[in-house]
Amino acid sequence: MVKKNVREVALDILLQIEKNQAYSNLLLNQSIKREKLNEKDVGLLTEIVYGTLQRKNTLDYYLQSFVKGGLKKLDQWVLVLLRLSLYQIIYLDRVPERAVVHEAVEIAKKKGHKGISAMVNGTLRSILRQGIPTLDKVSDSNEKLSLLWSHPIWLVERWVEQFGQEKTKAMCEINLIPPSVTARVNQVITKDRNEMIELLAKEGVEAKEGDLAIEALSIVKGSLPNTKLFKDGALTIQDESSMLVARALGPKPGMKVLDSCAAPGGKTTHIAELMNNEGEIYALDLHEHKVKLIDEQASRLKLSIIKTKATDSRMAGDLFEKESFDCILVDAPCTGLGVIRRKPDIKWQKQVEDIEKITTIQKAILEAVAPLLKRGGRLVYSTCTIDELENELVVKDFLEHHRDFQLDKTLTERLPVKAHSFCKDGMIQLLPSDFGTDGFYIASMIKN
Repeated sequence: MVKKNVREVALDILLQIEKNQAYSNLLLNQSIKREKLNEKDVGLLTEIVYGTLQRKNTLDYYLQSFVKGGLKKLDQWVLVLLRLSLYQIIYLDRVPERAVVHEAVEIAKKKGHKGISAMVNGTLRSILRQGIPTLDKVSDSNEKLSLLWSHPIWLVERWVEQFGQEKTKAMCEINLIPPSVTARVNQVITKDRNEMIELLAKEGVEAKEGDLAIEALSIVKGSLPNTKLFKDGALTIQDESSMLVARALGPKPGMKVLDSCAAPGGKTTHIAELMNNEGEIYALDLHEHKVKLIDEQASRLKLSIIKTKATDSRMAGDLFEKESFDCILVDAPCTGLGVIRRKPDIKWQKQVEDIEKITTIQKAILEAVAPLLKRGGRLVYSTCTIDELENELVVKDFLEHHRDFQLDKTLTERLPVKAHSFCKDGMIQLLPSDFGTDGFYIASMIKN
């Protein structure tokens, strides 16, 4: 089998994302293993794939001036090849422009006929000669923001309406910057972050204290999953905003807790750590293969109080008695618009209808688990999205239909001081631009 070069692999991945709405991170990992790429090539492949995805509509805006008849007349693979080539020319300083053009032409020869390779060559060389067009002719401020920071116009307009122009610009800007790796220190093993930093240094990983969560470390250099500490369960890779969810729930040792949408288990295991591995946690998820991920996490972290089951959480009432849980977490399925930095394909794949559809499921899950909570118990609803329709309005709808619940004004007592100014009436909405974390929403409610 002839080994593919990095740009051919990138083209294959990007095409699969376009055609099948496949997940970029999964495809990337599979391709790296299959092609047995070295470290240098892995870095370039990751940069090309994520960068091309991130800047898709900006690249198309630049390309349309150089393709006669418009981009719609091009075969999909040709358009994607031009995109990834232009991305390298504009945004990657270390890659020589002539090498980019040469590689693109060679790929076009292999995949198409002489006319296509000539067109690819001519288009890219014209761009090198003339330079990319400016955005000066774009008069609409939202459209300009959409093209400048490469987000779909419908999403920009929606965010401007909800958050204003400045916050929208800040979000779009940070969404183009890859997130840093953060890790959660296993509270059962140690509550001393500095000790963990010193131990990681001995294994060649440079870490520092996180910016937001008190159990968070930010990985500056090195591969955390390769360390003995990670393999032995001392740490879990998790975003800092996600770490606030278990804190918001406020679980205590000996409690009985339900995590109704638990996979892959980051929040479930965090809850178990805060409970000092004492009590009971029931972790549900719809898919059997995802439930296995929770079991694997719990096993690695040496947490024995987690009981998993593959089931639809909307059917939770058939599994458990009413008023049998001290705390319930609904980390609901959502559009994921708060994690665009990690999954740039999300912004091109989602539409307004997706937001409207998912709220039906979110409301149904809350409806199903509410009777299972004890009087005086706490229900936390969270999402990794930033849209009010999936967040505040879902909670508002729930409270209107469940007069025995009220927002928990003590939420700030369980969250870090830095986050307090973002809390309001038992809810918190973090935007990606606030702390450089994922965008996250958390609402805490008490059953009277």
